[in-house]
Amino acid sequence: MFSKKSLRVVGGGLLLACSGLASAGNDFAQLKTLSQPEFKRLASDFTSVASYKAVTPAAALGITGFDVGGELSITQLGNSAVWKKAGSDVSTLIVPRLHIHKGLPLNIDIGASLSAVPDSNIKLMGLEARYALLEGNVALPAISVRGAYSKLSGVNELGFNSKSVEFLVSKGFVMFTPYVGAGRVWGNLSPNVIGLRKESTTANKLFAGLNANLGLMNLAAEVDRTGDNDTVSVKLGFRW
Repeated sequence: MFSKKSLRVVGGGLLLACSGLASAGNDFAQLKTLSQPEFKRLASDFTSVASYKAVTPAAALGITGFDVGGELSITQLGNSAVWKKAGSDVSTLIVPRLHIHKGLPLNIDIGASLSAVPDSNIKLMGLEARYALLEGNVALPAISVRGAYSKLSGVNELGFNSKSVEFLVSKGFVMFTPYVGAGRVWGNLSPNVIGLRKESTTANKLFAGLNANLGLMNLAAEVDRTGDNDTVSVKLGFRW
């Protein structure tokens, strides 16, 4: 599902992020220089980068449950030449997020995320609602469906929002809970410059992850492919 080359590139981006050497560049000051086909390719990348990423297994948290953490996502851009032409010279985009999820009655969880990309005006807000079709137990996996929304702010030249629906399955083994899922993402990228039209994209999403409850801390890692782009995400926080 994910090429070794793609994962090496994304992994390299993670190392750069940790050392503070990568950024989103100068945003999109040269957006008006793009042709419509180039803007369409930018929209495809943007949908992969900015759509909602929960980095959490399928099981419902329960009415007293919380999941709070900080996430770092690294996405390999499939059209870095277009980003450079638009004014953002970057081949992998680093997106840090703050997450909170809360369990509600009837196997429903809600969640939200906030993000500000380093050295950039890019800010993202995300919302989700998840329903556990099957709670899961010692013998059976947890199965849930999730709907999510993400919106861009802070970039004068662009407007963006995305909606997604995902189906996911997880099974706990002592302190570890692996999970897999699939879904569909709908993204809309709107230019605030003359000469370009809005582009709407639809992408399939496949993802797999592992949640580790370490007692006082919770660590989750996920790899996803949305459209043609690969993302690696790591989240550290508290889950109970």
